[in-house]
Amino acid sequence: MKVCVVGTGYVGLVAGTCFAEYGNDVICIDKDEKKIQDLEKGIIPIYEPGLSELVARNFAEGRLKFTTSLKDGVQASEFVFIAVGTPTSDNGSADLRFVFGVAEEVAKAMNGYKIIVDKSTVPVGTADQVKAIIAKHTTHPFDVVSNPEFLKEGAAIDDFMRPERVVIGADSAVAAKKMSELYSPFVLNGNPILTMGIRSAELTKYACNAFLATKISFVNEIANLCDAVGANFEDVRKGMGTDSRIGRQFLYAGIGYGGSCFPKDVRALLRTAEEYKSSMHIIQSVEDVNEKQKTRLTDKIFEHYKTTDMKGKTFGIWGLSFKPGTDDMREAPSIPLIFELHKNGAKIQVFDPAAKETSKYYFDGKVEYKNDPYSTLQGADAMLLLTEWREFREPDFGKIKSLLSSPLIFDGRNQYKPNQMKELGFNYYSIGNR
Repeated sequence: MKVCVVGTGYVGLVAGTCFAEYGNDVICIDKDEKKIQDLEKGIIPIYEPGLSELVARNFAEGRLKFTTSLKDGVQASEFVFIAVGTPTSDNGSADLRFVFGVAEEVAKAMNGYKIIVDKSTVPVGTADQVKAIIAKHTTHPFDVVSNPEFLKEGAAIDDFMRPERVVIGADSAVAAKKMSELYSPFVLNGNPILTMGIRSAELTKYACNAFLATKISFVNEIANLCDAVGANFEDVRKGMGTDSRIGRQFLYAGIGYGGSCFPKDVRALLRTAEEYKSSMHIIQSVEDVNEKQKTRLTDKIFEHYKTTDMKGKTFGIWGLSFKPGTDDMREAPSIPLIFELHKNGAKIQVFDPAAKETSKYYFDGKVEYKNDPYSTLQGADAMLLLTEWREFREPDFGKIKSLLSSPLIFDGRNQYKPNQMKELGFNYYSIGNR
């Protein structure tokens, strides 16, 4: 099939590449000439395991092309995926300027029937607005479809090519059928393609992310209560997770969620509810709890030292990205933590396997970057673990102890066992475990 994807960010590049991998002819479009030139050279603008190899192979075999010409891409394709950014506006709503701008450009470029697909995460009612914009600028027939993405950073290739479900929001039987045909090779394992109304599809993405964010904030509050009452969150987590009604996923306590999806989507959902005068007290609490949780480890540091004055203190930090497997720093819990320690006079040494360059936007001048985790700890007063990268799970604790000026670890992701840390002679702080 002939597909074009407008936007070569995280969602657009993954979607376009995976469609090409399954034999479709795909054109990826971006206004950024340098990004397009880099992609043609195999230089990938994001960190996502396995993506660079797929891009290189499909580009070499001619199924995947890159261009700055939206007109060429649209006119050569039947499916036009809009996969541009929808950042948070000042009032918390999703900023749809890029989506609407692309819709107008697509309309002016059309040369026949097209299926316009909202792949970007957009609020309820966006497809109606996209439809109105396109109708204003073309006489060609078209359908607008909502096709939300459910990609996890660090596992996006597998998520796209082996989806648990595909959601298609369409009010046209023709468009729904063609979209199902496009996705049918991805669900040969029997997982469903769910066809529904457009507004239902738009809301499904927000509902999923808000629910997962709710689980995270809930268990963080339980972990904080464990700290207060002397319970062990790891035991509580196991007791909860073995209940089939609850499940084990997203029951890990820590220093809060971040990234490009959960924070933005929770806020956008709250804004939508406000616009429709529908109260969402639980979701508002999820947002409030998460923002407070990002300071949880900082509070433990101040409590340990019995002061907020960190002058003369050096901290070695492992992990900066909001989660392992990505270089994404958006809304990462490391940001407020490092800002707070820096503001209070601390010297900060950091290492992250992937996020060094992206983190410079936030931390340049505030931290000293190291090339490996152990050099980060040289002469530090304490180690802070902020991102649970795999290479941090089984470190050489003897080496860690020898490098630190005092055997002190603040674990924001509950990676280590408190009993083991005590036996090894560490003063160890985690979230809710003891």
